[in-house]
Amino acid sequence: MEKKPIIRLQDVWKVYQLGKVDVRALQGVNLEVETGCFVTIMGPSGSGKSTLLNMIGCLDAPSKGKIFLDKEDTSVFSESKLSQIRGKKIGFIFQQFNLLHNLTALENVMLPMVFQGILQEKRINRAEHLLDLVGLKERAKHLPAELSGGERQRVAIARAFANEPELVIADEPTGNLDSHSGKKVMEMLTKFHQEEKGTLVVVTHDPMIAEYSEQVINIKDGQIIKNHSQAEQVLWQK
Repeated sequence: MEKKPIIRLQDVWKVYQLGKVDVRALQGVNLEVETGCFVTIMGPSGSGKSTLLNMIGCLDAPSKGKIFLDKEDTSVFSESKLSQIRGKKIGFIFQQFNLLHNLTALENVMLPMVFQGILQEKRINRAEHLLDLVGLKERAKHLPAELSGGERQRVAIARAFANEPELVIADEPTGNLDSHSGKKVMEMLTKFHQEEKGTLVVVTHDPMIAEYSEQVINIKDGQIIKNHSQAEQVLWQK
């Protein structure tokens, strides 16, 4: 099957004003993310990788340039339409988990489906299936406070895939985890990528995560300095 870009950034700039100083978080970024790919975006702190993630996830608008989602120019969308598209087409995994503390693991996974108007029976079945996939079937009725950090991140992964999104993006998904839990989380993401057939973009500073991906994008000072396959990344580091 021929791959096509699900997200395309065309000469994207993002400039923040801090007092009288302009901070160029992104500078003329051109990027295509193809459907079904597992992409890692890497760079040091302050490189612009989280800003780039916000652009890919349609969480923020560029100061200049255009972002296309499924060939549609997102700059002409209203905020309400963008919000609707994010809820339906894009799943998010955050470093801080962002689970609702008063909801069980099952209810947290069901929540994105509530906003899409999915019937309760289907929500429950889908959430139970996803929790089973991440190995938390027996923890479905536990609150986040009753789960370990690794378990909470796995709930967040299940929630990200609740609406069967075309694209899932993860911002430092192993940043708050120990190495063992981090490895388990990356194995889960890889499993989801293979079984759900979605596009996965992971933003990180950890070179170990690149080993799981098919494409590696290196960013520095708001510019892409390398865009290559995982095999090429290994050669480049030697």
